[in-house]
Amino acid sequence: MQIHPLITDSKQLADFCARISKSDFVAVDTEFMRENTYYPELCLIQLADENEAAAIDPKADGLDMTPLLELMTNNEDVLKVFHAGGQDIEIFYNLTGKTPHPLFDTQIAAMALGQGEQIGYSNLVDLWLGIQLDKGARFTDWSRRPLDKRQIDYAIGDVTHLADIFPKMLEKLVATGRGEWLNDEMERLADADNYRNDPETIWRRIKMQSRKADVLGRLKALGGWREREAQRKNIPRGRIMKDETIADIASHPPKAQAELPKVRGLSPAWRDNEIGARLMATLADAQPLSKDEMPDRNHNGTGGGKEGALVADLLKLLLKIRSREINVAARLITRSEELERLAAGEREGLELLKGWRFEQFGHDALDLVEGRLAFAVVNGKLRMTRTEEAAE
Repeated sequence: MQIHPLITDSKQLADFCARISKSDFVAVDTEFMRENTYYPELCLIQLADENEAAAIDPKADGLDMTPLLELMTNNEDVLKVFHAGGQDIEIFYNLTGKTPHPLFDTQIAAMALGQGEQIGYSNLVDLWLGIQLDKGARFTDWSRRPLDKRQIDYAIGDVTHLADIFPKMLEKLVATGRGEWLNDEMERLADADNYRNDPETIWRRIKMQSRKADVLGRLKALGGWREREAQRKNIPRGRIMKDETIADIASHPPKAQAELPKVRGLSPAWRDNEIGARLMATLADAQPLSKDEMPDRNHNGTGGGKEGALVADLLKLLLKIRSREINVAARLITRSEELERLAAGEREGLELLKGWRFEQFGHDALDLVEGRLAFAVVNGKLRMTRTEEAAE
């Protein structure tokens, strides 16, 4: 494989993108910094197909990245291959308002092949290629210039190995008949809604046990306020206020700004600073959450009480058994939230009751909650049995 020098010139980038745009796939990785910012700071982009690879410096003066962004978000003929690509995809979304498509994530694919729920890149390379990666440059400051040869070589290695692994992984997926299992997962990963930090809906990510409309209304208002503050200042949202503090204020709102320092997580400066004044104004304007926005009763756990929780535990045991039997990561089949909803009596909108998930697990899960399947111990081993068999 041909490895190009670091690309810092617009013509070099355009020529490189023109060539790899003719490939069936391109492996993609990025290096970025986000410890001190709301939006990740893009520092390097690495691309490789089966024949050539290069790192692109997005910080280079005057670099026109249009050909690269066109390839990522508008070229449907080239499959974009990532490993655990959520944060990389977020970067392209922030730059263009679109996500790379079509795409393939090797971490998700590894789940379908029974190689763990979240296999790391180093372990993936070792497993498929027998190569032990040098992790020395992993925690480097990618924003500093100039980048040295060791940094660039390390970064390019991430995509050259990925370009070698992908065809092998695809061949095994086809051989096992599990390639189609991944279609929905890849489309979900490419869904732009995953990367749109909407201040109006961000509150749903904050853990809150209360179902009171006034409390949730304040939670929504405070979550949106914090998100806009963080976006405007380009700092991590946690630097403005932690989730726990927002939930505390939503549940027990202070009556005056002078009371803010009494809230856990807030300093005495909040008593009379401008951001404290904006927080109090947000609280004053908060409205109770509308009925349409109220979260489902099962959103934070099973709605079936203690019995429902026990049934959910049985479903989790069944999932563990079945995932081991078919050698696929349990997380790819379903999540605990769906099992809790099934245990609570829900049937609509559950992914585990659709397609391959229903064939491999959902059918038995449904039988279990509806009394047609039971656990039994036979010769000291746990097995599933149909209740008709048990009756006989």
